[in-house]
Amino acid sequence: MIGVLINSVAIIVGSLIGLIFKNKISERINKPVMIGLGVCILYIGIRGSLDGENVLIAITSIVLGVIVGTILKIDDSLNKFTKKIEEKFKKEVETESLSEGLVTATLLFCVGAMTVTGSIQAGLSNDNSILITKAAIDLVSSIMLAASLGKGVLLSSVSVFIVEGLLVLLASIIAPYMNDIVIKEITCVGSLLIILIGTNLIGITKVKVADFLPAIIFTPIIYYLSSFIVRLL
Repeated sequence: MIGVLINSVAIIVGSLIGLIFKNKISERINKPVMIGLGVCILYIGIRGSLDGENVLIAITSIVLGVIVGTILKIDDSLNKFTKKIEEKFKKEVETESLSEGLVTATLLFCVGAMTVTGSIQAGLSNDNSILITKAAIDLVSSIMLAASLGKGVLLSSVSVFIVEGLLVLLASIIAPYMNDIVIKEITCVGSLLIILIGTNLIGITKVKVADFLPAIIFTPIIYYLSSFIVRLL
């Protein structure tokens, strides 16, 4: 779990540095910075989405994911959660911004091969090299994100700790099922959600991205289900 702790702490440190810069950025500069960040996030999402090898898996995962997410009202629940945090600490922050920063940073930090392979490697062989490398990348990324999106990025350190921690603890169980193809499909679907975040930041859309999160869970299920059906045929 050392690599997970290092990664989480790196995000906390980076977020705190970013928040210091955020307080010094004027509103006139902040808007174009947000647009620039949105463009960069779009690029990250588009690049990652090209990893997928089966477009039907991506489509099915997204559709089922948003149906379940909408029924469960994940986005609304997340906004209520961030509002409770706001009330608890009695800070004058925008709840929407807090939620947006949390979802954006969580997806960027948790979607990708480094998260899955690094956590599994740490769990199986106690080799934290990939997670430590990822921590360095996330440190820089969290500075830029927090400077633009605010305190929600800081909260994403908890999400990263939970996701990577679970992967480390369950490494011996899930490792046989997390082959390269599955990881690529998960990265593809997660990257499509990152594209939605990018369009939100630019102002093209106002999508409740959190409602799409179940799509990532559906991806490996649909992959193995489709593989099973193909073998039967």
